[in-house]
Amino acid sequence: MPLNSYVAPDAQIETAALHSGTEPDPTTGAILTPIYQTTTYRQNAVGSDKGYTYSRAGNPTVKALEDRIATLEKAEHATCFSSGLAATNALFLTLLKAGDRIVVSDVCYGGTVRLLEQILVKFGVEAEFVDTSDEAKLTESLQKPAALVFIETPANPTLKLTDIALAARLAHEAGALLAVDNTLLSPALQRPIELGADIVLESTTKFFDGHNATIGGALATSNAELDEAFKFTRKTIGSIQAPFDAWLTLQGSKTLPLRVWQQSENALAVAAFLKDHPRVKSLNYPGFPDFPQYELARRQQTAGGALLSFELHGGIDSGIALMNNVKLCSLAENLGSAETLITHPASMTHGSVAPEAREKAGITDGLVRLSVGLENPEDIIADLDRALSQKFVKGV
Repeated sequence: MPLNSYVAPDAQIETAALHSGTEPDPTTGAILTPIYQTTTYRQNAVGSDKGYTYSRAGNPTVKALEDRIATLEKAEHATCFSSGLAATNALFLTLLKAGDRIVVSDVCYGGTVRLLEQILVKFGVEAEFVDTSDEAKLTESLQKPAALVFIETPANPTLKLTDIALAARLAHEAGALLAVDNTLLSPALQRPIELGADIVLESTTKFFDGHNATIGGALATSNAELDEAFKFTRKTIGSIQAPFDAWLTLQGSKTLPLRVWQQSENALAVAAFLKDHPRVKSLNYPGFPDFPQYELARRQQTAGGALLSFELHGGIDSGIALMNNVKLCSLAENLGSAETLITHPASMTHGSVAPEAREKAGITDGLVRLSVGLENPEDIIADLDRALSQKFVKGV
């Protein structure tokens, strides 16, 4: 777990988020890692470089972010990519070949579904979408050979959970690797490596950035061979993160734990308001004792997180009316930012998923997703309350 020369290996996450991966410049004393906005690097002699040759293969600013991510994930290595989906693509291209089978959570990001069903299928990769929250179903799916188990927990946007430690045991017993998409919580609230996962995927666009300023992704692992393979894939397909985006993410990540903890507290308050509102038909949030997987959430998460989803009486018409009438909450495709964002999964994040598959996964047309930000929760609640007080549908 890369830190630096002046931070203790057992430093708490707030300290590690500020200092890991970086050192003051030895010449100037500058605190911030420079933006190495360069294509190439002058070499000492033929066959003798200083660790960098071409920025498609590696860059010092990107390396600083990789070291920080590895530290926060409690992993030994990390590789940064140009987007979260670029990281997912590199994961699949590295570990899967024609004829291989992958077991995937039945509820996951729409881009992951699109990548598997519309791209990798053309190269002979079989994807089976399974309710990985169900031990019996996951066990049954692993009776057939699988190269990789890929779970998303909590799942976007239903917040369904998968037991990471159990999934790791079942995957390893079946000879498969386990990769966990940790985007919805970040290492501030969940560390899959410590629970037995081989690989953690993060869309750094979300909580690591936290300010709607960059696009990026990362794969973290403690397996040196896997890390080397991920970096080879990245170099070969040309999907490294840009130095400026890496630098901005370095700055955002300094406040990662503080932001995520506060956003999670805010989300709990907003969820409590929605839970008791007469117009709300159902609510998905792991922070309440009546959430079906509350005990699992308590075991593997340190809080409920900043994301919640809900459905209103009146279905899609009421949901659309709400989203069109909020003012403080921004209707936008993203999550994890400092600003509160409201999203319609069926037409936005999961619009490319077949309607019948969405319905089966619990992503109804009327489902509303809310990524709770850092505004005062009373202001977020007031915005929702005002929008909910309007007449949406006749009789509703």
